[in-house]
Amino acid sequence: MREIVHVQVGQCGNQIGAKFWEVLSEEHGIDQTGKYHGHSCLQLERIDVYYNEASDKRYVPRAVLVDLEPGTMESVRCSPFGRIFRPDNFVFGQSGAGNNWAKGHYTEGAELITSAMDAVRKETEACDCLQGFQLTHSLGGGTGSGLGTLLVSTLKEEYPDRVSTTFSVMPSPKVSDTVVEPYNATLSVHQLTENTDETFCIDNEALYDICFRTLKLAQPSYGDLNHIVSIVMSGITTCLRFPGQLNADLRKLAVNMVPFPRLHFFMPGYAPLTARGNQPYANITVSELTQQMFDARNMMAACDPRNGKYLTVATVFRGKMSMKEIDDQMMNVQNKNSKFFVEWIPNNVKTAVCDIPPRGMKMSATFIANSTAIQELFRRVSEQFSMMFRRKAFLHWYIGEGMDELEFTEAESNVNDLISEYQQYQEASSEDDMFFDDLEIEEA
Repeated sequence: MREIVHVQVGQCGNQIGAKFWEVLSEEHGIDQTGKYHGHSCLQLERIDVYYNEASDKRYVPRAVLVDLEPGTMESVRCSPFGRIFRPDNFVFGQSGAGNNWAKGHYTEGAELITSAMDAVRKETEACDCLQGFQLTHSLGGGTGSGLGTLLVSTLKEEYPDRVSTTFSVMPSPKVSDTVVEPYNATLSVHQLTENTDETFCIDNEALYDICFRTLKLAQPSYGDLNHIVSIVMSGITTCLRFPGQLNADLRKLAVNMVPFPRLHFFMPGYAPLTARGNQPYANITVSELTQQMFDARNMMAACDPRNGKYLTVATVFRGKMSMKEIDDQMMNVQNKNSKFFVEWIPNNVKTAVCDIPPRGMKMSATFIANSTAIQELFRRVSEQFSMMFRRKAFLHWYIGEGMDELEFTEAESNVNDLISEYQQYQEASSEDDMFFDDLEIEEA
């Protein structure tokens, strides 16, 4: 079985991760003690991808929970599904990272990395055929960003041939938790560009907008935001967990979605998203799902896809539906909106279909886009970073932990290079290629 080891780091990463395991357990018929109470043999057919089977027919998540302070771990333990996790896999320090990337990556984090990697190694050694790693964290704080990226780079060193995926909560312009967020985020993106194969960018502002505008929630809590993230994660991982008409795994996704190694930052989306009061009046069809999926308001990253071009798109449909209808709808979207798709990648929409719908729904669709519009997100962070870095504000906190100013300069130029690359491929056309070919012939 193609197993995945899940790692959740920091407060945000652990809260999202805990919600993800709740949704997963419900879908697979696993109760709060790890016992199976499902209704279909399909729920257990690929359960090994995310769960280990322990004695007494008990299913244990293949998850490692990491934080630099014990508080988050206690709240996960006390949550409804807290007892399902293996006690050995709770790895935590006592000091906290205090919103400082350097503490998470160099000083406090370096002390904890050995214990965290031991727990990961134990899980990987028990696997028959490890497919890769998935990590949930945020880029604004100290632990998720600093220790999260340290874990990613260590995993890349130890398991260079396995796929590493991250679900990264990006800082957003309106919802800011800490003043030094631009520093932490820029230093993290610098690491993620080099060390991950796929990064799903999620940000709080986009999630708040979905809660206010679409779900009509007057006062959304973090629980509501985490639930939206968990259903997207569940949608993205559907094809790994259930058999279907067309299946995709992490490696297939990477091969189809990443045209150039550095451009692996994706915008996720989900459909249907409807307010509770409107649900009885909505008739969900493939056409409706497709329309909602490509709607800018359903994107989980606060950047407008209409300001860029889609390099590649992957969609995961769930439920009983016709393949022909899905293909027609996808073709229709590409034909009508051809100016929003780059012309030099001809078939750039990949579709996966799973017959099993989410709990309580007839059908759903998850959307993953590799769009050049994501440069807005990086540009926003880079501008905020430059304003503070120019005046060396707050820098002493990082230098005091042993960092060098040069690391900041490197990270800034790497993020700016990434923005330029997205812009370059947005403006490229198929005629450019002919021009480059002619040049090469002349040189030869």
